[in-house]
Amino acid sequence: MEALIHISQPSHSIDKGTKIRVMDMSTIHAPEIQTEKPQLKKPPMYKIIMLNDDYTPMEFVVDLLCSLFRKSGDEASKIMLRIHHEGQAVCAVCPKDVAESKVAQVESYCEAHGHPLRCRIEVDSHD
Repeated sequence: MEALIHISQPSHSIDKGTKIRVMDMSTIHAPEIQTEKPQLKKPPMYKIIMLNDDYTPMEFVVDLLCSLFRKSGDEASKIMLRIHHEGQAVCAVCPKDVAESKVAQVESYCEAHGHPLRCRIEVDSHD
């Protein structure tokens, strides 16, 4: 139901004699308040896998793991040896956008320093 109000005094924005429609307050409903936390799904995680090559020095790989992946010297050395002996090793597990960004950083850094080291990503099956 609507009501009409007649304004007899002039205002800055309303001319004398303007009629304004007023909303029926019974049609306004209060919003429902959510009391439970929504069930959010974890994003799928991806493994960043560094691949072995015969040209990139081991020290360079350790330095790279320390600087770009924030690994300790010992942890970086263990990963580097796994890459060297097994042909590849997981450097990190993270969401897809972060993994793609890290791979791009690694490959850009290696290219700038003249090394052919490569990485790839794959879905983490432990997720």
